[in-house]
Amino acid sequence: MADTEHTNPQQNVTFPSNGGEAHGYLALPPSGAGPGVIVIQEWWGLTSHIGAIADRLAGKGFVALAPDLYGGATTHDADEAGALMQALPLASAARDLGGAVDFVLSRPETTSSTVGAIGFCMGGRFVLTLAAQEGERVSAAVPFYPVGPDLPDLSGIEAAVQMHIGSSDAFMPVDAARGVADKVRSESKVTPQVHEYPAGHAFVNDENLLGTYDPEHAAVAWGRAVDFLKEHVR
Repeated sequence: MADTEHTNPQQNVTFPSNGGEAHGYLALPPSGAGPGVIVIQEWWGLTSHIGAIADRLAGKGFVALAPDLYGGATTHDADEAGALMQALPLASAARDLGGAVDFVLSRPETTSSTVGAIGFCMGGRFVLTLAAQEGERVSAAVPFYPVGPDLPDLSGIEAAVQMHIGSSDAFMPVDAARGVADKVRSESKVTPQVHEYPAGHAFVNDENLLGTYDPEHAAVAWGRAVDFLKEHVR
């Protein structure tokens, strides 16, 4: 049975976006200031796992914002997650993410003139969409096992790109994931770093909703992603 929630306890900030208001979860570093990063949810919604990712990034010194693209809905049911993803208006969601960039860069705690973007599953696709939409304002794009609707034109990407994919991914076969990297390379002229792991889809998600969590490879991928964001987000 699906367990959709429509009042999301992860929400703690509201920001202007797309002619209205958007919501999200903001995590600040212990020092009180740092470079900005946008954390983009999986198809499950703005879950406690995504909130924990933002908290972990804050612990590494980032001002981390996870926008809530579903307006409060979350689920642990794969069929409902797929339906939520399919129902998400892509153009509207991309504009909401643009508002998130505005919000992070306007925060007094943010020390960088650009943001990084990191996302998982559906959020991996949106990382690349956001980087193409925002150009030089996104300096690092880190998609994990990106799935979802077809990507738009990516010629606007100026960010450094680091991809993380699983060679045993049943949702995003490794050849298709490599095709995403090829699209980045051919359309934007950015050469992405691509890291492949002998792991399945969502191998970083420690809630293990698909039974594919792989703590060993998750730790390696996480370390690479954090180092990459630290290098490129200034």
